[in-house]
Amino acid sequence: MGESMISERDRLQYFLDQQRAAVLAIIEGLDESQLRRPVFPSGWTPIGLVLHLAGAEAAWFQRVALGTEPQVTWDDGIDDPPYDPAAPFTTEHSSAAVIDHYRRQCIISNQVLHSVELDAALLGEHGLDWPDEPITDLRWVALHMIEETARHAGHLDAARELLDGVTGRGPR
Repeated sequence: MGESMISERDRLQYFLDQQRAAVLAIIEGLDESQLRRPVFPSGWTPIGLVLHLAGAEAAWFQRVALGTEPQVTWDDGIDDPPYDPAAPFTTEHSSAAVIDHYRRQCIISNQVLHSVELDAALLGEHGLDWPDEPITDLRWVALHMIEETARHAGHLDAARELLDGVTGRGPR
């Protein structure tokens, strides 16, 4: 397939997948105690940040783009506390369960990305007040998730270096 044959949707998917892969590559090899160790004063943990990214995928692609409430179930019997934007990202779920949850949410997000037109109006509410940035369509959601995932991949990269000195993980 030639360069000019790549669709905008496929380009968005590519960059989103690159950032998601970076997140998982950066935390690969960390043990459970490292995944749960906060290394910055704000108190977030690497696995808590992955759970936050799973929640962002669900919120933006399901709640905002489709107007549906994400259905999240955990096999470990632990209920997630209500979202608190001021709380550090932590979790009581096992790291393996969180990583699996993140992967499942990314699959659902990809299904939405490929089943809805990029310029389709959003069917749900985002509840945010960003007056300088109109949140209008699925294209905006995909671009936002690329930015959100890349931003947190950078946070994870810094945390990884502080935890065990490893750098340069991920596809780029």
